[in-house]
Amino acid sequence: MATTRRHDVKDLSLAPEGVRRIEWADRQMPVLAAIRERFESEQPLSGYRVAACLHVTTETANLMRTLKVGGADVVLCASNPLSTQDDVAAALVDEYDIAVFAIKGEDNDTYYQHIEAAVDHKPQITMDDGADVIGVLHSARREQLGDVIAGTEETTTGVIRLKALERDGALGFPVIAVNDAFTKHMFDNRYGTGQSTIDGIIRATNVLLGGKRFVISGYGWVGKGVAMRAKGMGSHVIITEVDPLKALEAIMDGFEVMPMEQAAKVGDIFCTATGDKSVIRREHMEQMKDGAILSNTGHFNVEIDIPALRALASETREARQFVEEFTLSDGRRLYLLGEGRLINLAAAEGHPAIVMDMSFANQALSAEYAVQHAAELERKVYPVPAEIDAEIAKLKLATMGVEVDILTDEQERYLASWDEGT
Repeated sequence: MATTRRHDVKDLSLAPEGVRRIEWADRQMPVLAAIRERFESEQPLSGYRVAACLHVTTETANLMRTLKVGGADVVLCASNPLSTQDDVAAALVDEYDIAVFAIKGEDNDTYYQHIEAAVDHKPQITMDDGADVIGVLHSARREQLGDVIAGTEETTTGVIRLKALERDGALGFPVIAVNDAFTKHMFDNRYGTGQSTIDGIIRATNVLLGGKRFVISGYGWVGKGVAMRAKGMGSHVIITEVDPLKALEAIMDGFEVMPMEQAAKVGDIFCTATGDKSVIRREHMEQMKDGAILSNTGHFNVEIDIPALRALASETREARQFVEEFTLSDGRRLYLLGEGRLINLAAAEGHPAIVMDMSFANQALSAEYAVQHAAELERKVYPVPAEIDAEIAKLKLATMGVEVDILTDEQERYLASWDEGT
């Protein structure tokens, strides 16, 4: 289908392959498919302009399809220069008539031009994976803040930024923290990122994880997921943390915990998962063994101090796709994966669709909730309503053929009472 929509994608001739892969992912996303069917009949987003800044993947494509059939006028741009799947971007434009601005490997200037193009859509609803659209609206496009009724944010990093805006009294519109929904972070962050991060590291390097010392910075939901999968592949997992409670939890889960200063000397593979900057710094790289592999699965490429790594190197070269070799003055070689960007999308395909089904169900239903409750929402960061979280869990269980118990009347009375004990 020829499109009349504005777009900037790599090659529209890639669309047929993109359509096949989008349809494959859709088969693993029954909850979102059910929401799409309802949206098509009820049109809850009719007349609303949506600017989405997300990873342009097969799963995202099915979310965009859902928003569109629900009546929304959608524009999509990439939330990371390396995370776009070019065939999917082409399919969204050519087959589904959705405006897309995303090219895998785009330079920083093009990346921000694409975000500007999404903001040019004059959105009433924003959907972010890292708060970049919200960031542009709060800096260069403040005159548009009044047009936005609400936004959603899907990453830990983005929620941190938005809560900082709220604390400063500078948040221009309400935002629903999709990342914090139980049906998002407990599954997407842990099982999705856990598996896809390992997938990205292996695809980029083809190294055997068995017997390796695998250092993971951060033991939040993402770190837990990566640690679980690395251990399952036979790695000796080491955790670095700044939070005593999380460090204690990692020890109780059977992992070794130490400062990065010590881990740098023994690690074979490093993966940052903190949402903070300069987690791996020059002083750490100076201690690393020859052949150490550095990767990041946080949203932004700031967790590894890449300028410091370049300053240490006497020579660099591409060792293989998505692997840059840095030869240091003493002859040691360090390997940076995927430009330090989130490795699960830089070198692999991101989360399995069955996990993203719940995350994007949260996105779709949160957008609907924002429209329904626009008049009462204040300029705050809101959690996903508990009823949406519970409904998604119920739908997911139903699609898996799993049933759960129901409280009896007696049990409900007991849980609601205070005067009935032993």
